[in-house]
Amino acid sequence: MKTLKSLKLILTSLLLIFFFGCNNDSKSELDSLSKISISLTDAPGDFDNVFIQIVDIMIKYNDDSDEDNGWQSIADIDQTVDLLELTGGESILLVDAFELPPGMLNQIRLVLGDENTIVIDGETFPLSTPSAQQSGLKLKVDHELEPGFTYNILLDFDVDKSIVIAGNSGNINLKPVIRASTLYASGKIQGTVNPFDFQVMASVIVDGETISAYADDSGVFVLNGVPAGTYDVLITPDPTSNYAETTVTGVEVVNGEVTDIGIIELQLIPGSITGTITNENDGLVVTASIMVDGEEVSANINDERVFLLENIPVGIYTVTLTPNDGFGLSPKTIENVEVTTGAITDLGDITLD
Repeated sequence: MKTLKSLKLILTSLLLIFFFGCNNDSKSELDSLSKISISLTDAPGDFDNVFIQIVDIMIKYNDDSDEDNGWQSIADIDQTVDLLELTGGESILLVDAFELPPGMLNQIRLVLGDENTIVIDGETFPLSTPSAQQSGLKLKVDHELEPGFTYNILLDFDVDKSIVIAGNSGNINLKPVIRASTLYASGKIQGTVNPFDFQVMASVIVDGETISAYADDSGVFVLNGVPAGTYDVLITPDPTSNYAETTVTGVEVVNGEVTDIGIIELQLIPGSITGTITNENDGLVVTASIMVDGEEVSANINDERVFLLENIPVGIYTVTLTPNDGFGLSPKTIENVEVTTGAITDLGDITLD
């Protein structure tokens, strides 16, 4: 017997070796980070328009004090928003997936500029901001951010309660009333590969982008920041390991939860068995078959009288060659046929008696 390596397998392996060589860290530093996104919405109010100028979003992190120091700017912006366009479930994104180390998000500060106006019955009036609010409105959050999760923080601006019309002066004051709520915007997928004495990458595709992670020294991997949905998880071993890719299908992810897909038993890259029947009888059909885990795998010879049994797990097999009736030929068995990983085992020329 002789063993032939498939050209396609070699090319694929070379590409994967290059990929693994360029990504030899078992885990990305990003796996340990949290992400926050901040959006603004509004409850309805009895005005034509309410325009507010947002100039900064700041947070206080791992600091529950009321002091003015310790604030961190995460969105140095200058954006004017009509709050009354943000009703009925509409919202505007102010901060998109800002990365933070895990910890306690204590407060958010929404900093407004001076260009705030209100339109009532078609007439525009300036909105005065009390001096106490000019440094920004502080919002208590006190939410623990866990590594690998993405959080959506919704600032719900109640415009009707935020507009105060002074009785004598006629001034219209803006005293923002805002409620902050925090929602998980992602979950995690966790699993364990076996064996794990070589590098293994797990990955999913989310909106055309790949989220991936490597298994650790115990074979455990965690895919972070995966939004709710149903996914196929691709497991890709280092090609030099001779283990095959495998896919875990239909993995459901719930925001704020870890989906554990359990132990994934890796299989060696399968091989193939081929051979050529030398009998030249017209109309002769020969079926080659083996038993794999109690199931028969078979293939007929082609026009060149060659059979090919593909995707056969590594192991030792007995090949049975069965001719069709009418030619006086007997079945033939070939024992101790060895299939090795990623290779074609060629039985050569075979003559049926």
